[in-house]
Amino acid sequence: MELIYFATAFVCGFGIYQLKLPPLIGFLMAGFILNLAGYKSTELLETIASLGVTLLLFSIGLKLKIANLIKPQVWAPATIHIILSSALFSGFMLLLGVFALPLFVNLSWQSALLVGFALSFSSTVFAVKVLEERGEMASLHGKIAIGILVMQDIFAVIFLAVSTGKVPNIWALGLIVALPLFRPIMYWVLNRSKHGELLPLFGFFFALVAGYNAFEFAGLKGDLGALIIGMMFAPHKKAGELSKSLLSLKDILLVGFFLSIGLSAELTAHSLVVALILVLIIPIKTLLYYILTNLFKLRARTSLLTAFSLANFSEFGLIVCAVAASSGMVTSEWLAVIAIAVSITFVIASPLNKRSNELYVKIERLLLKFESKTRLAEELPVNLNDTKIVIFGMGRIGTGAYETINATHPDVVAGIDIKPEVVDKHIKRGRRVLIADATDPDFWQRVNHSHVEMVMLTMPKHMQNIFALEQLQASGYKGQVTAIANYPDQQKELEDMGIDSTYNFYLEAGSGFAEHVKQTLFP
Repeated sequence: MELIYFATAFVCGFGIYQLKLPPLIGFLMAGFILNLAGYKSTELLETIASLGVTLLLFSIGLKLKIANLIKPQVWAPATIHIILSSALFSGFMLLLGVFALPLFVNLSWQSALLVGFALSFSSTVFAVKVLEERGEMASLHGKIAIGILVMQDIFAVIFLAVSTGKVPNIWALGLIVALPLFRPIMYWVLNRSKHGELLPLFGFFFALVAGYNAFEFAGLKGDLGALIIGMMFAPHKKAGELSKSLLSLKDILLVGFFLSIGLSAELTAHSLVVALILVLIIPIKTLLYYILTNLFKLRARTSLLTAFSLANFSEFGLIVCAVAASSGMVTSEWLAVIAIAVSITFVIASPLNKRSNELYVKIERLLLKFESKTRLAEELPVNLNDTKIVIFGMGRIGTGAYETINATHPDVVAGIDIKPEVVDKHIKRGRRVLIADATDPDFWQRVNHSHVEMVMLTMPKHMQNIFALEQLQASGYKGQVTAIANYPDQQKELEDMGIDSTYNFYLEAGSGFAEHVKQTLFP
């Protein structure tokens, strides 16, 4: 049965991808198509979906630092948004009940508040997938969005603990004491796991076995355990490599999650109509995110992209409604309503995020009128005076290019990266590296690149280089541009856009190695 499910998911995902939309929309469609054909979710599929979400939270933890959560621009918008949106959404539903609309008419104020609370959450799964595909997990708006989602997850865990009567037991105190003590041992095991097939198995074990079950045993939610264990590994130098090793496994398991949403819904005419009505409040939800993040000194673009990442309903809404349905606070039909509403908002938010930079450019003048005049340190203007060559993306390739150029032409090259920790590392080693986002249209408007003769795009994600090239061309840059690519079709896409030269990383790596050997043997 599961083979039929995943085969259908592939066909739908492939078809949607050909339309240049995220495959996850196809996976959701597959679930609803199978549902209409009479199929239902199975225990195995639910297990796969649960494992996918747990592994996702572990992966988020690997990229998350506690310092990011305690920033006012993270915890304050997250907290205020949940309070305001829960109140607004529940009031909206009670108002619809006055007009005797189906399902709404039977809602008490307590039930309406609970459903409003469920709708206040945004999808962690969706946001992470979108940010990963765009290569924006490390961007400021990506980190703000993930931080808000983690805060929401904490609220959800508290709610589930209270509503289900599942409170921490005495072992929770022991867990708090034990985790810091076991951390050196966990790091030792990670170091000894090296780089092969043992590394993803290490992540699988600590996320799904040790972390999940330890927290469940202590009376806490297992998913929270996976998240916290991931955060414990975040400072480790192999955290990035561990996250990449889990990427394919996590993506496959999450297909089960998207399928389960469509398969679990009880589709009726009433549930479809009510879901469509609830989707109408998404603009209000998105606007609240924008206003609240903007109030905490984020730039207009950062606030807008953060809001777009969160412009959906969440899978946690299904969990909250399932708990409410089991206690009789709402009817089981609300589960179908939330499932359909979640799916529709995914479909709407996918193209919205795909074209977020284009939309920002169109409404930039309007948004700038309400932008805070005070800038955060991460968003200060970049000075490129006396710079001839600029390298965007200071990973291994960018660093190698910087060192090679700087060896013969010092003081003419500068590096730019969106990760503060990467920038700090390079500055400590004496390199001229600045923090900025190359895909940010405002960056290209605020920077003076009249003296720059060459731009090198060495960012790891192909779409990052594409976006940066588009913004660079729109800013009127007249110098040379070169970029890396992993595959020939990516090279062709860049060349069709008018880039001066491309560098196929995998192909040229072999040529560079051969050149090194020739110089060694025949000096």
